[in-house]
Amino acid sequence: MILQLSETLEVPLRERNDWLVAAGFAPIFKARPLNDPQMSQVMAAVRMMLASHEPFPAAAVDRAWNIRMANAPFDMLSAMIGADVWTRIGGTERNLMRLFFHPNGIKPFVTNWKSIAPLLWHRAQREAEALGGEEMKRVLAELGQYQDEHTLWSAEDAALVPVLPLEIAKDGARISLFTVIATFGTAQDVTAEELRIESFFPADDATERLFRGAGSA
Repeated sequence: MILQLSETLEVPLRERNDWLVAAGFAPIFKARPLNDPQMSQVMAAVRMMLASHEPFPAAAVDRAWNIRMANAPFDMLSAMIGADVWTRIGGTERNLMRLFFHPNGIKPFVTNWKSIAPLLWHRAQREAEALGGEEMKRVLAELGQYQDEHTLWSAEDAALVPVLPLEIAKDGARISLFTVIATFGTAQDVTAEELRIESFFPADDATERLFRGAGSA
């Protein structure tokens, strides 16, 4: 009954385990580490997706937005922002929330910050609640002290484009990217269900030329 109810309500696998434990049963969904032999085909698929998306950036992230794997263009994008950016923002993992919202992160280079910051912050909050993301909640609590509450709760009006891009300007280069998120549709493992691929696509011709040029260099 618990499993049928949780399936109907589309409860995340991690929380289904919690429901089972609360009812006196053993959890049935495993949370295998990424290097587990049974995860080899999953990771092969992730590597294939990251590689096939080149010359554009892509990364595999967990439910706390920690980067578990990334392709070379993503690392190139990070280096463009600053070779030491991950050290500056701290943390034990390369975390996208810290990259965006830590005071030593990429905020100074994001030209449409007031439009995109509220959307990213609220998305992280929704995911933390939906997935029972205690780690993400701790990251949000840590980063919340640095944020302008007015900015986070009142997105600046933006043109009605199909998707809102992330726009970065640094050292004379301008980059405009939007993301497409992919997840495993039939995951039966907690780790696999919570893993997702963030693929970045160019939002204008100049950005496409920049990455294609870098990829052929």
